[in-house]
Amino acid sequence: VIGGGVVGCSVLYHLTKLGWSDVVLLERSELTSGSTWHAAGGMHTINGDPNVAKLQKYTVELYKEIEAYSGQDIGLHMTSGLMLAATPERFDWFKSLLAKGKYANGEARLVSVEEAHAMMPLLDPTQFVGAVFDPHEGHLDPYGTTHAYAKSAKKNGAEIYLHTKVEDLVQLPDGTWRVITDKGEIRCEHVVNAAGLWAREVGRMVGLELPVLAMEHMYLITEDMPEVIDFNKTSGRELMHCVDFDGEIYIRQERNGMLMGTYEKDCRPWSPIETPWTFGHELLAEDLERITNELEVGFRHFPAFNNAGIKTIINGPFTFSPDGNPLVGPVRGMTNFWSACAVMAGFSQGGGVGLALANWIVEG
Repeated sequence: VIGGGVVGCSVLYHLTKLGWSDVVLLERSELTSGSTWHAAGGMHTINGDPNVAKLQKYTVELYKEIEAYSGQDIGLHMTSGLMLAATPERFDWFKSLLAKGKYANGEARLVSVEEAHAMMPLLDPTQFVGAVFDPHEGHLDPYGTTHAYAKSAKKNGAEIYLHTKVEDLVQLPDGTWRVITDKGEIRCEHVVNAAGLWAREVGRMVGLELPVLAMEHMYLITEDMPEVIDFNKTSGRELMHCVDFDGEIYIRQERNGMLMGTYEKDCRPWSPIETPWTFGHELLAEDLERITNELEVGFRHFPAFNNAGIKTIINGPFTFSPDGNPLVGPVRGMTNFWSACAVMAGFSQGGGVGLALANWIVEG
């Protein structure tokens, strides 16, 4: 397995869970290097594709298992969550979404604006027409979660080599692979490209041009907010995760403040041709001007943000495929070369992707 982000570590763990112990993960730097370390760590089970929804539900339910098995704290916050509709058309879409995914997540349900406001008092009820409530939402610590997968895999016999850069891949006539690294060579039957930001570079080692593109992604973290502190004291719980589809934003509690992230229309590719091998734990320059429209909507939909100071702005790259779905499975025309790339919702889908690919490799 090439790549030590949450997806690569999940694939490694699931291979061992299916009984394979002669497996190794190679990471050119440290675990979480690339996109995983700066992720906001949100997770939810609802998806427009019922099959993806099942993968996401599996992922969320897996977290307590790997935390207990590995002994690694993953900072799990199961806050529950709301998906918010600002228009009747969006609310109708939610209804169809729940109808399609009922078998995958029977506990999610439609709620009125009044119910949503009672659950999440930071929202302005005049800005929405309804919502979906999902008890299986929350957030976690990306570092701890990735290491929980890694420790669980190692407990099952896997090996992990850090600071080991893959420099070339050569397939032999019998179908096996020579994995040539800066520390030596490994012979293996299967290769999994879970290299994240470097998936294109690994693909090019075998003459493959993967349809993935790294994009900038920004979120901000506020200073302490009295509204958050008061809610925690009076309710005894955290504020829940919210996805505002029409505002193209998501929010969640972060300590005594809030986190707000955007999926803006004015998006920016990052390093579109190739990813520098020296990149790893760096962030990109802040560019709040580019997401002004989304922030204006967010601050209108959640007015408490208007009085909050901004403590931190995170801008980091992560990869997308053309349709936004993970690029997972065997590569056509190649023997035993597998892709686990462009998993942009790694903490909602990483466990399910690892399970699906491991089953594909082991069972066919």
